[in-house]
Formats: sequence, C-alpha cells, structure tokens
Amino acid sequence: MDIQGFKELIEEKLGDESVLGVVENSTPATLEVRTEKILEVLDFLHSSDQAYFDMLSCITAIDNGPEVNSMEVIYTLYSIPLEHSLMLKVTLDRENPEVESATQIWKTANWHEREAYDLFGIKFLNHPDLRRILMPADWEGYPLRKDYVEPQEYRGMKTIREEEDRI
Repeated sequence: MDIQGFKELIEEKLGDESVLGVVENSTPATLEVRTEKILEVLDFLHSSDQAYFDMLSCITAIDNGPEVNSMEVIYTLYSIPLEHSLMLKVTLDRENPEVESATQIWKTANWHEREAYDLFGIKFLNHPDLRRILMPADWEGYPLRKDYVEPQEYRGMKTIREEEDRI
C-alpha cells in the first residue's frame, strides 16, 4: 500500500479530520496527523488487518527553532507480515510540547519517548515512567533544542573546554 492508500484507509475509518495531509518532500513521504488524533490513528494502524503495523521502529523529534515556535514528533512504523512501512508526524507547540504516549500500543515506545523527552523536553502524556534516560537526572535543559546553552560546569566539573584544549 502506498502513502495515499494509508491516508484513505485512515480517513475511511476515522474521518477526514485525522490526517492533515501528505508531506511529499520527506523521504519517505509522511502523513501529517492532528496531534489530538495521533493515539487513535496509531491504534487503528496497529489493529487494522490492512495495515497491521506490529512494530514501532522509531520515535524521534525535530526542533524547528524558536522563530518557528514548533516541534515535531515523527513515528516510523513497520509491518513485518505485510512488509510495508509508514511515517507519521505531529506538530507541537514549542512552548508546551505535549502528545499522548504510544506505550499502550507498543512497549518499545517507552524508551523512544523517554529519549525524546530527555533530549527535546517533549512530554508524553500518560507515559508510565517519563524520566531522563541519557542525561543525568539533575541535568538542566534539553541538549537537542536549538536554543540549548551548555552549562559551564556540572557538579564542579568543567563541561566546556577552552579552544586551545580542543586542538
């Protein structure tokens, strides 16, 4: 099934308001989904006999920067028995990036969402254990945000080396 087929399948089952459109300039093409509908869409794609996305390969995020004031969460799905894949994305407000957790559908969402939380500050609502996974628990800020400023020191250790130390 191609991207248009997945779009039509979702719209047929969940209505026209779920999918905002197809992002053709991404590789692979991506379905943009309303943030408030993402859990319903993911659940449908997991349980549908026509799609049967039994595997969540990845959840990642993009910070579009303070000037755009948005962030994106991208879901990469794969169906092992049907041998097809699909990417979905939602756009979040950068000041309060929140989206429902997919952990009730795929257990692998747990660590993917924790990583996006840890590095971008995206809150996954109803996540069973949303805490840092890569950075120390007391680390301040989110290192992959475009406006992140690395602290000068952490627990008494310098974190930024002088330019001559790097050579």
